[in-house]
Amino acid sequence: MRKKLIPQGETTALRLIHAESDGIPGLVVDQYEDVLVMQLLTAGVEKWRDEIRDILVESTQAACVYERSDVEVRRLEGLEPRLGLVHGSLPESLIISEHGLKFQIDVAGGQKTGFYVDQRRNRQKLREVAAGRDVLNCFCYTGAFSIYAAAGGARSVLSIDSSGEALQFAEANLKLNQIPDGVVTWQEGDVFKDLRSMRDSRQSYDLIVLDPPKFAPTAAQAKRAVRGYKDINLLAFKLLRPGGLLFTFSCSGGVKEELFQKVVAGAALDAGVDARIVDKLHQGVDHPVALQFPEGAYLKGLVCEVR
Repeated sequence: MRKKLIPQGETTALRLIHAESDGIPGLVVDQYEDVLVMQLLTAGVEKWRDEIRDILVESTQAACVYERSDVEVRRLEGLEPRLGLVHGSLPESLIISEHGLKFQIDVAGGQKTGFYVDQRRNRQKLREVAAGRDVLNCFCYTGAFSIYAAAGGARSVLSIDSSGEALQFAEANLKLNQIPDGVVTWQEGDVFKDLRSMRDSRQSYDLIVLDPPKFAPTAAQAKRAVRGYKDINLLAFKLLRPGGLLFTFSCSGGVKEELFQKVVAGAALDAGVDARIVDKLHQGVDHPVALQFPEGAYLKGLVCEVR
Protein backbone atom coordinates (compact mmCIF):
# COMPACT_ATOMS: atom_id res chain seq x y z
CA MET A 1 0.00 0.00 0.00
CA ARG A 2 2.78 2.45 0.90
CA LYS A 3 4.78 1.71 -2.26
CA LYS A 4 1.76 2.62 -4.40
CA LEU A 5 1.44 6.03 -2.70
CA ILE A 6 5.07 7.13 -2.37
CA PRO A 7 7.04 7.75 -5.58
CA GLN A 8 10.05 5.49 -6.00
CA GLY A 9 13.22 7.20 -4.82
CA GLU A 10 11.44 9.82 -2.69
CA THR A 11 12.52 8.31 0.62
CA THR A 12 14.04 5.34 2.39
CA ALA A 13 12.15 6.17 5.61
CA LEU A 14 8.39 5.92 6.10
CA ARG A 15 5.54 5.07 8.44
CA LEU A 16 4.82 1.41 7.72
CA ILE A 17 1.91 0.93 10.15
CA HIS A 18 -0.13 3.88 11.44
CA ALA A 19 -2.17 2.40 14.29
CA GLU A 20 -5.95 2.95 14.10
CA SER A 21 -5.82 4.24 10.54
CA ASP A 22 -4.27 0.96 9.37
CA GLY A 23 -6.72 -1.12 11.40
CA ILE A 24 -4.32 -2.01 14.23
CA PRO A 25 -4.96 0.35 17.18
CA GLY A 26 -1.89 0.99 19.30
CA LEU A 27 0.70 -0.27 16.81
CA VAL A 28 3.12 2.17 15.16
CA VAL A 29 5.97 0.95 12.95
CA ASP A 30 8.46 3.19 11.16
CA GLN A 31 10.96 1.89 8.62
CA TYR A 32 14.45 3.36 8.20
CA GLU A 33 16.27 1.53 5.40
CA ASP A 34 16.25 -2.10 6.66
CA VAL A 35 15.66 -1.15 10.32
CA LEU A 36 12.14 -1.20 11.77
CA VAL A 37 11.16 0.71 14.92
CA MET A 38 7.92 -0.38 16.57
CA GLN A 39 5.81 1.12 19.33
CA LEU A 40 3.21 -0.94 21.17
CA LEU A 41 0.85 1.47 22.91
CA THR A 42 -2.13 -0.66 23.98
CA ALA A 43 -2.75 -3.89 25.87
CA GLY A 44 -4.26 -5.42 22.74
CA VAL A 45 -1.11 -5.24 20.62
CA GLU A 46 1.06 -5.95 23.66
CA LYS A 47 -0.56 -9.40 23.90
CA TRP A 48 0.55 -10.16 20.31
CA ARG A 49 4.01 -8.59 20.65
CA ASP A 50 6.05 -11.63 19.61
CA GLU A 51 3.75 -12.50 16.72
CA ILE A 52 3.87 -8.89 15.46
CA ARG A 53 7.65 -8.93 15.56
CA ASP A 54 7.83 -12.20 13.65
CA ILE A 55 5.38 -11.04 10.96
CA LEU A 56 7.29 -7.78 10.51
CA VAL A 57 10.57 -9.61 10.00
CA GLU A 58 9.02 -12.17 7.65
CA SER A 59 7.18 -9.61 5.51
CA THR A 60 9.95 -7.00 5.21
CA GLN A 61 13.15 -9.05 5.67
CA ALA A 62 14.28 -6.34 8.10
CA ALA A 63 17.79 -6.76 9.47
CA CYS A 64 16.79 -5.17 12.77
CA VAL A 65 13.63 -4.48 14.78
CA TYR A 66 13.95 -2.05 17.67
CA GLU A 67 11.18 -1.39 20.19
CA ARG A 68 10.45 2.18 21.36
CA SER A 69 7.50 1.51 23.66
CA ASP A 70 8.95 4.05 26.10
CA VAL A 71 5.98 6.42 26.20
CA GLU A 72 3.80 7.44 29.14
CA VAL A 73 0.54 6.53 27.38
CA ARG A 74 1.31 2.83 28.05
CA ARG A 75 0.69 3.44 31.76
CA LEU A 76 -2.97 4.19 30.95
CA GLU A 77 -3.17 0.57 29.78
CA GLY A 78 -1.36 -0.78 32.85
CA LEU A 79 1.87 -1.31 30.89
CA GLU A 80 5.40 -0.33 31.82
CA PRO A 81 7.56 1.56 29.30
CA ARG A 82 10.00 -0.67 27.38
CA LEU A 83 12.68 -0.22 24.75
CA GLY A 84 15.42 -2.30 23.20
CA LEU A 85 16.32 -4.72 20.45
CA VAL A 86 13.82 -7.44 19.60
CA HIS A 87 15.48 -8.72 16.42
CA GLY A 88 18.95 -8.44 14.89
CA SER A 89 21.31 -5.62 15.82
CA LEU A 90 21.45 -1.91 15.16
CA PRO A 91 24.01 -0.76 12.59
CA GLU A 92 26.80 1.50 13.83
CA SER A 93 25.44 4.28 11.62
CA LEU A 94 21.94 4.47 10.19
CA ILE A 95 21.50 7.00 7.36
CA ILE A 96 18.30 7.48 5.37
CA SER A 97 17.69 9.34 2.12
CA GLU A 98 14.82 11.78 1.59
CA HIS A 99 14.31 13.82 -1.58
CA GLY A 100 17.99 13.37 -2.33
CA LEU A 101 19.14 14.56 1.12
CA LYS A 102 20.70 12.38 3.81
CA PHE A 103 19.93 12.17 7.53
CA GLN A 104 21.49 10.17 10.34
CA ILE A 105 18.89 8.49 12.56
CA ASP A 106 19.11 7.76 16.29
CA VAL A 107 16.41 5.14 16.80
CA ALA A 108 17.49 4.31 20.35
CA GLY A 109 17.66 7.79 21.84
CA GLY A 110 15.92 10.15 19.43
CA GLN A 111 12.47 11.69 19.73
CA LYS A 112 9.50 9.55 18.69
CA THR A 113 11.08 6.69 16.71
CA GLY A 114 14.15 8.73 15.73
CA PHE A 115 12.91 11.03 12.95
CA TYR A 116 9.79 12.99 11.97
CA VAL A 117 8.85 11.15 8.80
CA ASP A 118 5.41 12.79 8.86
CA GLN A 119 6.92 16.14 7.79
CA ARG A 120 8.66 14.81 4.64
CA ARG A 121 6.55 16.59 2.01
CA ASN A 122 6.22 19.75 4.11
CA ARG A 123 10.01 19.99 4.24
CA GLN A 124 10.07 19.76 0.45
CA LYS A 125 7.50 22.58 0.20
CA LEU A 126 9.75 24.76 2.33
CA ARG A 127 12.73 23.91 0.14
CA GLU A 128 10.82 25.18 -2.90
CA VAL A 129 10.41 28.70 -1.44
CA ALA A 130 13.64 29.10 0.56
CA ALA A 131 15.90 30.58 -2.15
CA GLY A 132 17.49 33.87 -1.18
CA ARG A 133 15.74 34.05 2.21
CA ASP A 134 17.07 34.47 5.73
CA VAL A 135 15.48 31.56 7.61
CA LEU A 136 14.82 30.98 11.32
CA ASN A 137 14.02 27.37 12.30
CA CYS A 138 12.63 26.98 15.82
CA PHE A 139 12.55 23.65 17.68
CA CYS A 140 14.86 22.39 14.92
CA TYR A 141 15.65 18.98 16.52
CA THR A 142 18.22 17.30 14.20
CA GLY A 143 17.95 20.02 11.57
CA ALA A 144 15.83 18.53 8.79
CA PHE A 145 13.93 21.74 7.94
CA SER A 146 17.20 23.68 8.17
CA ILE A 147 19.01 21.42 5.73
CA TYR A 148 16.07 21.51 3.31
CA ALA A 149 16.14 25.31 3.47
CA ALA A 150 19.86 25.42 2.79
CA ALA A 151 19.49 22.93 -0.06
CA GLY A 152 16.81 25.22 -1.49
CA GLY A 153 19.22 28.15 -1.66
CA ALA A 154 18.49 30.00 1.58
CA ARG A 155 20.87 32.89 2.22
CA SER A 156 21.19 32.01 5.91
CA VAL A 157 19.55 29.60 8.37
CA LEU A 158 19.56 30.05 12.15
CA SER A 159 18.31 26.94 13.97
CA ILE A 160 17.33 26.77 17.65
CA ASP A 161 16.72 23.77 19.91
CA SER A 162 16.98 23.11 23.64
CA SER A 163 18.80 19.79 23.15
CA GLY A 164 22.56 19.95 22.68
CA GLU A 165 22.58 16.28 21.74
CA ALA A 166 20.04 16.86 18.96
CA LEU A 167 22.15 19.74 17.64
CA GLN A 168 25.17 17.42 17.44
CA PHE A 169 23.14 15.16 15.16
CA ALA A 170 22.05 18.25 13.22
CA GLU A 171 25.67 19.26 12.64
CA ALA A 172 26.48 15.72 11.45
CA ASN A 173 23.52 15.87 9.05
CA LEU A 174 24.80 19.19 7.73
CA LYS A 175 28.14 17.60 6.86
CA LEU A 176 26.42 14.60 5.26
CA ASN A 177 24.76 16.95 2.77
CA GLN A 178 27.85 19.07 2.04
CA ILE A 179 26.13 22.36 2.82
CA PRO A 180 28.60 25.26 2.39
CA ASP A 181 30.13 26.64 5.59
CA GLY A 182 28.43 29.63 7.13
CA VAL A 183 24.95 29.07 5.71
CA VAL A 184 23.50 27.18 8.70
CA THR A 185 24.21 28.00 12.34
CA TRP A 186 22.95 26.18 15.44
CA GLN A 187 21.87 27.73 18.72
CA GLU A 188 21.10 25.81 21.91
CA GLY A 189 18.42 27.62 23.85
CA ASP A 190 14.83 28.13 24.94
CA VAL A 191 12.83 29.16 21.87
CA PHE A 192 10.35 31.26 23.87
CA LYS A 193 13.15 33.28 25.50
CA ASP A 194 15.24 33.53 22.34
CA LEU A 195 12.30 34.80 20.27
CA ARG A 196 11.67 37.55 22.83
CA SER A 197 15.34 38.49 22.77
CA MET A 198 15.28 38.68 18.96
CA ARG A 199 12.16 40.85 19.08
CA ASP A 200 13.77 43.22 21.58
CA SER A 201 16.91 43.53 19.44
CA ARG A 202 14.77 44.10 16.31
CA GLN A 203 16.06 41.11 14.34
CA SER A 204 14.05 40.02 11.31
CA TYR A 205 13.73 37.10 8.90
CA ASP A 206 12.16 36.22 5.56
CA LEU A 207 10.99 32.74 6.57
CA ILE A 208 10.32 31.26 10.00
CA VAL A 209 9.55 27.63 10.90
CA LEU A 210 7.68 26.82 14.12
CA ASP A 211 7.51 23.05 14.62
CA PRO A 212 7.19 22.65 18.41
CA PRO A 213 6.76 19.42 20.35
CA LYS A 214 3.30 18.28 21.37
CA PHE A 215 1.82 20.92 23.69
CA ALA A 216 -1.53 19.13 24.21
CA PRO A 217 -1.72 15.33 23.86
CA THR A 218 -5.40 15.43 24.89
CA ALA A 219 -8.29 17.90 24.65
CA ALA A 220 -8.11 18.44 28.41
CA GLN A 221 -4.74 20.16 27.96
CA ALA A 222 -5.83 22.32 25.01
CA LYS A 223 -6.27 25.55 27.02
CA ARG A 224 -2.68 25.53 28.24
CA ALA A 225 -1.43 24.58 24.77
CA VAL A 226 -3.31 27.45 23.14
CA ARG A 227 -1.34 29.93 25.26
CA GLY A 228 1.93 28.40 24.09
CA TYR A 229 0.95 28.43 20.41
CA LYS A 230 -0.31 32.02 20.68
CA ASP A 231 2.93 33.18 22.27
CA ILE A 232 5.36 31.72 19.76
CA ASN A 233 3.28 32.65 16.72
CA LEU A 234 2.86 36.25 17.92
CA LEU A 235 6.62 36.57 18.39
CA ALA A 236 7.29 34.99 14.99
CA PHE A 237 4.94 37.44 13.23
CA LYS A 238 6.81 40.33 14.85
CA LEU A 239 10.10 38.98 13.44
CA LEU A 240 8.88 38.53 9.86
CA ARG A 241 9.76 41.06 7.17
CA PRO A 242 7.08 42.22 4.70
CA GLY A 243 6.51 39.39 2.23
CA GLY A 244 7.88 36.91 4.74
CA LEU A 245 6.52 33.39 5.23
CA LEU A 246 5.63 31.58 8.45
CA PHE A 247 5.51 27.77 8.39
CA THR A 248 3.72 27.03 11.66
CA PHE A 249 2.69 23.59 12.91
CA SER A 250 0.83 21.81 15.69
CA CYS A 251 1.07 18.07 16.29
CA SER A 252 -1.17 18.25 19.38
CA GLY A 253 -4.10 15.88 19.10
CA GLY A 254 -6.02 17.99 21.60
CA VAL A 255 -5.88 21.09 19.38
CA LYS A 256 -8.13 20.78 16.33
CA GLU A 257 -7.31 22.41 13.00
CA GLU A 258 -10.01 25.08 13.30
CA LEU A 259 -8.81 26.07 16.77
CA PHE A 260 -5.18 26.20 15.62
CA GLN A 261 -6.09 28.54 12.76
CA LYS A 262 -7.96 30.81 15.18
CA VAL A 263 -4.93 30.91 17.48
CA VAL A 264 -2.60 31.87 14.63
CA ALA A 265 -5.10 34.50 13.42
CA GLY A 266 -5.22 35.99 16.91
CA ALA A 267 -1.43 36.03 17.07
CA ALA A 268 -1.23 37.97 13.79
CA LEU A 269 -3.84 40.46 15.00
CA ASP A 270 -2.01 41.07 18.29
CA ALA A 271 1.30 41.38 16.43
CA GLY A 272 -0.23 44.10 14.28
CA VAL A 273 0.49 42.41 10.96
CA ASP A 274 -1.67 41.77 7.92
CA ALA A 275 -1.20 38.07 7.12
CA ARG A 276 -3.00 35.52 5.00
CA ILE A 277 -2.90 31.73 4.64
CA VAL A 278 -1.32 30.69 1.35
CA ASP A 279 -1.17 26.93 2.05
CA LYS A 280 -2.37 24.31 4.52
CA LEU A 281 -0.11 21.40 5.38
CA HIS A 282 -0.73 17.97 6.88
CA GLN A 283 1.02 14.67 7.57
CA GLY A 284 2.34 12.60 4.68
CA VAL A 285 0.46 9.91 2.77
CA ASP A 286 2.14 7.19 4.86
CA HIS A 287 0.16 8.59 7.82
CA PRO A 288 -3.38 7.94 6.53
CA VAL A 289 -6.52 9.02 8.39
CA ALA A 290 -9.32 6.48 8.71
CA LEU A 291 -12.68 8.08 7.93
CA GLN A 292 -14.12 6.68 11.16
CA PHE A 293 -11.11 7.95 13.18
CA PRO A 294 -10.68 11.69 12.44
CA GLU A 295 -8.37 11.98 15.46
CA GLY A 296 -5.74 10.41 13.20
CA ALA A 297 -5.33 13.81 11.49
CA TYR A 298 -3.02 15.10 14.22
CA LEU A 299 -0.52 17.22 12.23
CA LYS A 300 -1.78 20.66 11.25
CA GLY A 301 0.29 23.27 9.43
CA LEU A 302 -0.28 26.72 7.97
CA VAL A 303 1.90 28.72 5.60
CA CYS A 304 1.15 32.37 6.29
CA GLU A 305 2.41 35.31 4.25
CA VAL A 306 2.87 38.73 5.81
CA ARG A 307 1.59 41.33 3.35
